[in-house]
Amino acid sequence: MALAEQVFEFYIPSISRMGIGAVKEVGAKAKFLGGSKALLVTDKGLSKAGMADQIKTLLEAAGVQAVIYDGAEPNPTDLNVRAGLKAYQENKCDMIVTLGGGSSHDTGKGIGIVASNGGDIREYAGIDTVAKALPPLIAINTTAGTASEMTRFAVITNTDTHVKMIFATPRITPAIAINDPVLMVGMPPALTAATGMDALTHAVEAYVAALMNPVTDACALAAIKLVADWLPAAVANGDNLEARDKMAYAEYLAGMAFNNAGIGIVHAMAHQPGALLNKPHGVCNAILLPHGCAFNLIAMPKRFADIAAAMGVNIAGLTAMEAAEKGVEAIRKLSKMVGIPAGLADIGVKESDIPALSDNAIKDICCLFNPRKIALADIQRIYKEAL
Repeated sequence: MALAEQVFEFYIPSISRMGIGAVKEVGAKAKFLGGSKALLVTDKGLSKAGMADQIKTLLEAAGVQAVIYDGAEPNPTDLNVRAGLKAYQENKCDMIVTLGGGSSHDTGKGIGIVASNGGDIREYAGIDTVAKALPPLIAINTTAGTASEMTRFAVITNTDTHVKMIFATPRITPAIAINDPVLMVGMPPALTAATGMDALTHAVEAYVAALMNPVTDACALAAIKLVADWLPAAVANGDNLEARDKMAYAEYLAGMAFNNAGIGIVHAMAHQPGALLNKPHGVCNAILLPHGCAFNLIAMPKRFADIAAAMGVNIAGLTAMEAAEKGVEAIRKLSKMVGIPAGLADIGVKESDIPALSDNAIKDICCLFNPRKIALADIQRIYKEAL
């Protein structure tokens, strides 16, 4: 590509707060955005654990009223968005604060889309379909995986078709993203592993995606190295604040990468068990990642060699393809080390599910950014190999 053609845009929140104690300023930031009454969108687990009440207290101490909506579910749906919108409107809220992982953030984004634009959430699936900006949105992250707290994407399941609708527009990027590792200490090992491998998937796919650029490359490689170095420690001891802090940076950097470069076949395939069978997104990504990488190796062996090096593989003396294959092996080893299930069958996916999963995956928007052209037969074969 000629230098004159290398024009790209880069999307991140206006403000990001990171580090131990970062969440303590959420009330001041809500006031800064001009909010007076926030809908606090979270899930029932964080609500029962008292974390939602803690954030509500911080908001109200700064003079911002808050109403808790804890209806965000894993693989959030259009029904979650509609119920949240009702709470937003009935309580006359004027801003949204999301607390949790991708499910809470995506639900909050969905509520914001309809609160500003009217109609139903299903009307806005696609790229740049949202005409009006969301109400002020602060996203407080409690996992180190999806990066939805800082991206211009949301994924909501259509409960009639059981297909994940993807929303992609800068207008749904949170105004403020908060990553406080203290809030991540309570994540159990299995969730830590799944979200960490989700972050790795974002970084790996972004490094070879169609819209990659020098800025996303730097973010992706830094994220890959951090995950390889620190995910095992975070899984081994959730109270390890240094590991939690490093993983928070890893997922954010991975988010910066894929938010601007795109993702590919792994996400296209991982979305489908989540939507059709309600399987956990991070685990699906982790299981499918080495299979998707193996499929893409011939498209960009030198880039996959870079990924191997970032994961700590000694690639001296190897050809690009040999090094690339070592990178796939390193991903498999890390996944096994942190306890990710060996295959999709271990989480309940059946061979009889593959036709429906494949038909939906080939239509997924993420396929557009994959470095290798994808046919339906490729997806069917990879699903079978990943069982």
